[in-house]
Amino acid sequence: QYKDRAAQSLLNKLIRSNLVNNTNQVEVLQRDPNSPLYSVKTFEELRLKPQLLQGVYGMGFNRPSKIQENALPMMLAEPPQNLIAQSQSGTGKTAAFVLAMLSHVNPTNKWTQCLCISPTYELALQTGKVVEQMGRFYPEVKLAYAVRGNKMERGSKIQEQIVIGTPGTVLDWFLKLKLMDPKKIRVFVLDEADVMIATQGHQDQSIRIQRMLPKDCQMLLFSATFEDSVWKFAERIVPDPNVIKLKREEETLDTIKQYYVLCNNKEDKFSALCNIYGAITIAQAMIFCHTRKIASWLAGQMSKEGHQVALLSGEMVIEQRAAVIERFREGKEKVLITTNVCARGIDVEQVSVVINFDLPLDKDGNPDNETYLHRIGRTGRFGKRGLAINMVDSDHSMDVLKAIEKHFNKKILKLDTDDLDEIEKIAN
Repeated sequence: QYKDRAAQSLLNKLIRSNLVNNTNQVEVLQRDPNSPLYSVKTFEELRLKPQLLQGVYGMGFNRPSKIQENALPMMLAEPPQNLIAQSQSGTGKTAAFVLAMLSHVNPTNKWTQCLCISPTYELALQTGKVVEQMGRFYPEVKLAYAVRGNKMERGSKIQEQIVIGTPGTVLDWFLKLKLMDPKKIRVFVLDEADVMIATQGHQDQSIRIQRMLPKDCQMLLFSATFEDSVWKFAERIVPDPNVIKLKREEETLDTIKQYYVLCNNKEDKFSALCNIYGAITIAQAMIFCHTRKIASWLAGQMSKEGHQVALLSGEMVIEQRAAVIERFREGKEKVLITTNVCARGIDVEQVSVVINFDLPLDKDGNPDNETYLHRIGRTGRFGKRGLAINMVDSDHSMDVLKAIEKHFNKKILKLDTDDLDEIEKIAN
């Protein structure tokens, strides 16, 4: 489960070329209700160092995202304020805390002043990339990675002002190797807290690191989700926090037309799919299968018929997955065939058709309503109309469909493959 979460998060970073268009509401709970709530609409208002402003614009940020509008003034305030923030991937939070780190650094001091801990080596590197991009015009600020494999001499001192790493290695650098002085850290960032606490040792290591830091060190914690366990952890890491919560757009089925097709077996489902496919080629579609085996069988069949399809499969390494998704996003393949596991957490904005080649079941074989919502919730986004087609090939799958229909209280209409004109209208 933890590995999945970390992998998902990395995947989203790899495939994100821009921020998600977020219409969510931001809730800000201030530590000091008497201080004026201050939010910005432009980066100029933040009075950044000119070389940082240049870095921000160089990265293609023209104006602050929703979370940046509220978080940046708090992070850059004097004296600095502590913050716990909820934000999903693609909201610009990494850029926000990187900007805070770069702003608080004194480049003439050749010791570590800002520390960011991430759950995995790969996620640490992704954050590092943002530091390098944003600090491009500020070359006197240097960055070091406290990650496994970065072998350091005991007793040498780190001169880089910003260190990004994983909890275990950071602890070693403080305690065993004495490479950094915790008392000189001015900004401490804990990223992806929900992923962090899902790994056994990380939670304790993070708390140990936090306890070594000075009382006036600025503490910033980010997490995509806030179950109770994450919240308890956040409160231990960040004293007297301001809290920013980003409400996720409610996923709804209101703008999505749902159909089902009656078939006898998987071959039958395949030929129904080919009929439908003719009507949807203009649009981008995702097809969900229950197992890897069926997904690769289906991809093979469709390729044989001369259709351009991409396959996302569990045995692929993250970089391969990212490349497949990238091609799909660019429209090089119009159809993406995947199992559930692979598609979790992936945002592809232009999907207008979702086909459930197999209906979603949970691990006990019961109808999985939440997965159904996530799968087809990808289509009707940003007010667009979407289309979901469910393949039914047995009494059991019909029962599953009925259960899903009942759960959402939304009619799923029977589709005869003759209704293709209707599909074409919706899909394209």
